[in-house]
Amino acid sequence: MRLFLEKGYEETTIEDIAEGVDISPSTFFNYFPSKEAVVFQDDLDPLIIAAFDAQPSTVNPIRRLRNAMRTVFEHMTPDQETLVRERAQLFLSTPELRGAMFSQFADLVNQIAELLAARSGKKTSDFAVRNMAGAVLGVLLASMLMITEDPKANMVKVADSALAHLEAGLPLDWKG
Repeated sequence: MRLFLEKGYEETTIEDIAEGVDISPSTFFNYFPSKEAVVFQDDLDPLIIAAFDAQPSTVNPIRRLRNAMRTVFEHMTPDQETLVRERAQLFLSTPELRGAMFSQFADLVNQIAELLAARSGKKTSDFAVRNMAGAVLGVLLASMLMITEDPKANMVKVADSALAHLEAGLPLDWKG
């Protein structure tokens, strides 16, 4: 990420990345299938899933996700928060990554649907599960756009507010 931010995504080569971590370019491919995969690697996802699973199954799934994200985000160091913001900005400002991000939306909907279905006793293909997964992705994408547009925005509050709005049924007169 440091190299991408310093040199730019397009200008950073796999050789640059490998040299930066003192490995060979061929070893790089043992860990990542592409340069793009480095940016998509998200170490927070397993923490959010663990925090989601730690809550009682009787809690509304959107509320569980809000709680899980708050738990993880509130324990991030300032450096980690900066990295999350810079990564989001990199996605949005780099056409190749932005296109790849939109291409991954179907996969993300599937991942969110799997998370929700496994904890609700429903099937991943269930209409309501898929709709909720799409809605979660939509409000989180909207919050990511807000965070990158306003560097002073509180990342935890914006994401939590987006999910609270979803939990309330997405009313247009929301005062969240």
